Amino acid sequence: MSAHFGPGGNSDEFRRAGWKSTLDAPRFVASCELDAYEYEAGQGISATPETLSAIGREAVAHGVRMSLHTPYFVSLSSVEPEKRQKSVEYLYESARASADLGATVMVVHTGSAAKISRETAMAYAADTLRQADEMLAENGFSVKLGLETMGKLNQLGTLDEVLTLCKLSPRFVPVVDFGHINAREQGILRTEDDFKRIFDRIAEELGPEAAETLHCHFSRIEYTEKGEKRHLTFADETFGPDHRPLLRAVVSLGVSPTFISESAGTQSEDARAMQAYYRSL
Repeated sequence: MSAHFGPGGNSDEFRRAGWKSTLDAPRFVASCELDAYEYEAGQGISATPETLSAIGREAVAHGVRMSLHTPYFVSLSSVEPEKRQKSVEYLYESARASADLGATVMVVHTGSAAKISRETAMAYAADTLRQADEMLAENGFSVKLGLETMGKLNQLGTLDEVLTLCKLSPRFVPVVDFGHINAREQGILRTEDDFKRIFDRIAEELGPEAAETLHCHFSRIEYTEKGEKRHLTFADETFGPDHRPLLRAVVSLGVSPTFISESAGTQSEDARAMQAYYRSL
């Protein structure tokens, strides 16, 4: 087993090269010698089931692993019960889209704690996720629900919060965004051991397989005292984290994560840079 690399959504390079439709994304990813792609549905799912299924077939044909990012308006911890119920409906639509795409993971933001205590936010999120778990089971969906670590201090989504929520169901898996963790914790990820501790913590809490097959996001991220400000590219070296100690940790631990690059416009180039360094090890 080896690690997998690919872009989140369509990069500037994709467009410069003349590719126009996400239907072409798996072929583009394969032409870059990458093997993963995250379908970005942050603004909602507008593509037809037929189009999503066609993208899924292209992904199979080109050996590309698919994941999906659910809409940003999913609100697991909303203080309004109606919004939490609506979020379960959005997750149902995302699960259907994931099935069409052949996506094995659908990524969701864990929620906000801006106006309520973290304990209350966690309770609301847990309740929403239990409903989502029932929905996935009742409809026979096999996709995993990936709970993402978040980058702003007023959001749910510390590593410990994500791991706690993942324990609610074997359908839930952590999605570690290393840039988010680094931004939230003010540049904490610097050394190989810093990254190893994250994998070790996941294995300790959820079992070795969760760490071995982790779905990850990676980008350099500018941050302030409030956490994440904006995504950067690998050319912007003022802020981290650096991908190299992370990949040294991956090789040392013998794990096989999937890395989705979320760099600002250079997702495909930076995914290749990560893959090249990984192969050099």
